[in-house]
Amino acid sequence: MRYQLQMDQKDLLGGIILPASKSISNRLLILNALADRAGTLENLSTSDDTRVLEGALRSGEGTIDIGYAGTAMRFLTAYLSIREGRFVLTGSERMRQRPIGELVDALNELGAGIQYLEKPGYPPLSIQGRRIPGGEISVDSSISSQFISALMMIAPALQNGLIIRLGNEIVSSSYIHLTKNLMLDLGIPVRFSGSGIRIPFHKFRGKDMSIEADWSAAGYWYALAVLTGRTELEVGGLQRGSYQGDSVLPELFHPLGVETLFRKDGIVLRNIPRTIERFEFDFSNNPDLVQTMVVLCSLVDLPFYMSGTRTLKIKETDRIHALQVEIKKLGIVLKADPGGAWISWDGEKTSDVPQIKQIKTYHDHRMAMAFSPAAIKHPELIIEDPGVVNKSYPGFWKDLESTGFSLKELD
Repeated sequence: MRYQLQMDQKDLLGGIILPASKSISNRLLILNALADRAGTLENLSTSDDTRVLEGALRSGEGTIDIGYAGTAMRFLTAYLSIREGRFVLTGSERMRQRPIGELVDALNELGAGIQYLEKPGYPPLSIQGRRIPGGEISVDSSISSQFISALMMIAPALQNGLIIRLGNEIVSSSYIHLTKNLMLDLGIPVRFSGSGIRIPFHKFRGKDMSIEADWSAAGYWYALAVLTGRTELEVGGLQRGSYQGDSVLPELFHPLGVETLFRKDGIVLRNIPRTIERFEFDFSNNPDLVQTMVVLCSLVDLPFYMSGTRTLKIKETDRIHALQVEIKKLGIVLKADPGGAWISWDGEKTSDVPQIKQIKTYHDHRMAMAFSPAAIKHPELIIEDPGVVNKSYPGFWKDLESTGFSLKELD
């Protein structure tokens, strides 16, 4: 299936309510499963990623297929390693290409029983769950913050607790701090000291919580606010002082021309003049915003240099390659470091563009949503496989329609 998009009005008015944060939802689901008494989680994410994780936590022994849910793969690898039973943890073809060796090595060093069923260092995994004592390990923190979060969350259940020594550059540290803050909210002692994290054995109870909206999902609406004529958009569910790293959006977008007004139950987005002629930012702590920003800056002819992008190569797809291929269909020639350290655009364009611009999504929810605002500049833009948004934002297309977009289903 494909959607053909068109913006039927010049202004962005009205209101939407964003989905719950899947990052918070998924962490609290794991912590709830480890607690002596589970808390009640209100406004839990309805995303595919969260539903997959919920189902896996309820399952017994056997094969667990998490599809494209990378967070579930990492978190369940650690969780199942300390749960009695024998499990096979597998996923999509792309998931079997995403590295997990650093996490498996750390768990096996602690006494876990995990084996690779196919290529060493990659899923699928055979996991013999057992009690493991804990102790001290060193982990390369330059690959994925989810490895660190997975280890942190099982630490209170280990009899000797856990000391995690972080080696090399820490990527996406905002997500590690999100895990820390949620654990502290549950009364679990977590201490950061230099390049180490210390978490003792600690029995705890879950709390009744209402999960806040997803700041990452707000990025698409900020991009639309830059591109439309007049914006007065209420975005419900977001909170000031959020633990989420992508709550940096108000500061990020202010020089791009969007003012953020905080209200009791969310925010209001309004247009203001743009104040910069070149955009530069280190996205080490905000990798999920990169696709949105690359597409937006290209659409408004704003040259940019974005660093801290290396982890994009091992996401749902190689996002850097996908961006280079798809944005060229809009006439933009994107440059990138071969190792993924940066992405840039100096204004270079190509005239070799298709008349009908059809964006491939590569089974990646953020490719679909990041490119959707381009329909304002390129009417009748086509998005392939639009259902991928269910991974994080199932109501995205309905929200677009409610704010003036028309969607025509093709095929």
